Amino acid sequence: MSVEMVISVIARDRPGLVKRLSALVAGVGGNWIDSSMARLGGAFAGIVRVSLPEAAAAELEAALDGLAEEGITAQARRTEPGAPLAGQRAVLELTCSDHPGIVRDIADRLAARKVSIDELETEVFAGSMSGDALFSAKARIVLPEDVSAQDVREDLEAIGLDIMAEIVLRETD
Repeated sequence: MSVEMVISVIARDRPGLVKRLSALVAGVGGNWIDSSMARLGGAFAGIVRVSLPEAAAAELEAALDGLAEEGITAQARRTEPGAPLAGQRAVLELTCSDHPGIVRDIADRLAARKVSIDELETEVFAGSMSGDALFSAKARIVLPEDVSAQDVREDLEAIGLDIMAEIVLRETD
């Protein structure tokens, strides 16, 4: 019988980190299913979902603990394969001047409508004309069946007026 695990990993960025982690997974007979990894500042962070024989789970956990000697923090958690969330899928894109609290305010409005965030990517970058710090977010979200994209759009536009944000919300298949 197989088990699924989600592994979180963080380390000082350097070449070979993915190679090291993938070798551990393959070494216990695991299959790398999906992942999201990025260099953030001077660190490398990632999340990986793997499938492996149940008998190998403890061996993988021990191997991940051993990575601490190499300056790699990795933790695994068993998961249950879940059914996809029911509801309308959408993509939210936002750009505005950077300031503290943007993610909090957006997440607050989404949570109030019970909208689920499947993926969230954010960045701060220099504006091309002014050089001022701009904030950009892109989220893949799932709207509950009783919430319309228009409802969410109106909630977010209220925030957008306060922070002078450009907000795009489009439904996807």
